[in-house]
Amino acid sequence: MIFAKRALLPSGWVGNVRVTVDGGRIASVTAGAAPAAGDARVDTLLPALANLHSHAFQRAMAGMTEYRAAGRESFWTWRDLMYRFLDRLTPEQMEAIAAQVQVEMLEAGFASVGEFHYVHHQPGGAPYRDIAELSSRIMAAAAETGIGLTHLPVLYSYGGAGQAPLQGGQLRFGNDVARFARLVEAARDAARDLPGDTVVGIAPHSLRATCPEDLAAALPIAGDAPVHIHVAEQPREVADISAWLGARPVEWLLDNAPVDGRWCPIHATHMTETETAALARSGAVAGLCPITEANLGDGPFNGPQWIAAGGAFGLGSDSNVRISLTEELRTLEYSQRLRDLARNVMVPGAGSVGAFLYDGAARGGARALGRDAGEIAAGRLADLMAVDTGHPTLCALSEGQILDGLCFAAPDGVVTDVWAAGRHRVSGGRHVARDAVAVRYRQAVAALVSAA
Repeated sequence: MIFAKRALLPSGWVGNVRVTVDGGRIASVTAGAAPAAGDARVDTLLPALANLHSHAFQRAMAGMTEYRAAGRESFWTWRDLMYRFLDRLTPEQMEAIAAQVQVEMLEAGFASVGEFHYVHHQPGGAPYRDIAELSSRIMAAAAETGIGLTHLPVLYSYGGAGQAPLQGGQLRFGNDVARFARLVEAARDAARDLPGDTVVGIAPHSLRATCPEDLAAALPIAGDAPVHIHVAEQPREVADISAWLGARPVEWLLDNAPVDGRWCPIHATHMTETETAALARSGAVAGLCPITEANLGDGPFNGPQWIAAGGAFGLGSDSNVRISLTEELRTLEYSQRLRDLARNVMVPGAGSVGAFLYDGAARGGARALGRDAGEIAAGRLADLMAVDTGHPTLCALSEGQILDGLCFAAPDGVVTDVWAAGRHRVSGGRHVARDAVAVRYRQAVAALVSAA
C-alpha cells in the first residue's frame, strides 16, 4: 500500500520497501520489493513522531505576547496575558483553533498529539451542560483532521502552591477530584466515536495546581493510560513547592508518587543531577518542548545527564507559537550547545546526533502517548512520515547523514506524506482538509480579536 525508495527500519536503512497496512496497523514490511498498482509511492519513509504536549488554543495567541512592557517580562507575565485571552474563547473557536493546530502538526510530520487540555468551563467557571463540552470540541477537530489523539483532561484545583484559591482565568480550569472523575468518564464516552487508536489519559496540571491528597486520589482514574504533569519548569515554581512541601518538585514526586513508564513529566527543566538520574531511571518519558521553553525563557533541559542515565524523551509544541518538527529537534540540541559551549551534545558517545534525536523522539513520544508506534515494523500502528531527499537541503547527503540533514538543515517542507494509524492525511505536503480548516480558523481568530 506504500512503496518507498528507502525506509528506516529497526535494522537501519533498507531500499525498495513495501509496507502494507490493515486496520490502522502495519501488516507487513517487505524489503527489496517492487511497487504494486495503487501504492502510494514516496521517496524516504520514516516512523512519524508524536507531538506529546500541546495546548491547542494558545496557537491563536502566537505573536500577541512579544511586546516588552515596563519591568522584567517572564513566564508569569505571559501567563497573565494568556488568562485574559481565555476570557473570550468560545467552544466553536476552540474547535476551529484545534483543527488548525492539528493540520499544521500533520503537515510538519507529527502523526499524533497529546492534548494537555485544561480549559473545561465557561468564562467565570460555570460548567457547560455537558461537562466534557470542550474535550468534545478537541475530539471533533481530531475526527476531521485524522490526527492520532491522546486526550489528557487536566486536574487543576488550586491557583498556586499551598492550595491558593483559583482566580481570574483559572476559574475555567477548576475541578475537585470528584468532578474531575466525571469529566474524564465523559471524555472517554465521547472518545468512543473516534478511531480505535484514540487514548484518554489524565494530567494533574502540576504540583502547584493540586495537592498531595488530591493527586493520590486522582491517579487511579488513569488506569493503565498515560499520566502527564508539568514539573520544575521555572525556578519560582521549584522554590514555591520546596517551601510548601519541603522538597523540590521532582524530588517530591519520586518520593511520593508511583512514577513509572506511564508518566510523562513535562519540561523538568530545573533538576539537580541527582533528580535527573533518578527520574530517568524511573522509566518516565521527559516531555521536552524546546521552542516554547525558549520562547518563555524557561531554560534548557539537563540533556547530557539524562541521556547518560538512559532516560527516554519526546517532543511537544506546547504553546504552539511555532509548529515545526524539524525546529523542535534542532532547538533541543542547540539549547544544549549554547549552555555547554560545545557541539554535538545530545548523543551518547560517538554517532549521529540527528539519528539519536529522531529515533529517541519517535520511540519516547509514542510511549508517552500510549501509542504502539515509533518504528516501522509489523504489528505497530502505521504512524508514518515520508520526506523528499531530493530537496536542496538533503540532496547531497549520504544515507547516514539524512537524519542529521533533517534535524539541522531541512525545513518542514521536505515532508511529503503523513499517515496516522494508516490514515493518509497529508499528500504532496498538503493536508486534505487544509483550506476548509484555515477558513474556519481565520473566522475564529477574527472574532476573538474583535471581541478584545
